[in-house]
Amino acid sequence: MRKNLYLIIILFSLVSCYTYQVKKPVDTAIDTTKKEPSKNVASINATPIEMKNAKAESQKLNSAQAPVPINIQEKLAPNKNFKINVDGKSYKIIVDRWESDSLVAHSVSNPKNILKFHKNQIDSEKIAEKRFSKPIADIITIAVYAGIGVGIWALLQ
Repeated sequence: MRKNLYLIIILFSLVSCYTYQVKKPVDTAIDTTKKEPSKNVASINATPIEMKNAKAESQKLNSAQAPVPINIQEKLAPNKNFKINVDGKSYKIIVDRWESDSLVAHSVSNPKNILKFHKNQIDSEKIAEKRFSKPIADIITIAVYAGIGVGIWALLQ
């Protein structure tokens, strides 16, 4: 019983509530779908020619709202932890600074190891920032409460 308890305590001490998560860009298409029903009410009284013009305008708006390319320099802010992919290899880094088009950072595990990457080498779709994960924290909390309950029950038996 003691070995199992020690194993559980060690496992909980190794779990972290912080995970690397990729930021998802905000879709502007959601905003346009909310505005379109009001256009449909106005189009009931419109003539067929006006309706064709309205459809053409909405198609132009949708095509103009294509995803904007993400600026890597704005995304990788100094003094934050990130997980990036460079030429197929994954790095966990802390960003130090930007020198023109080059990122200067150091490894999380080895702060003395200075890394330099050009912004074209970094895969912008797979930049993951280290963030607090509430679901993982909730799971750990529930597991700890259950463990305390089992411990109290075992002492009373």
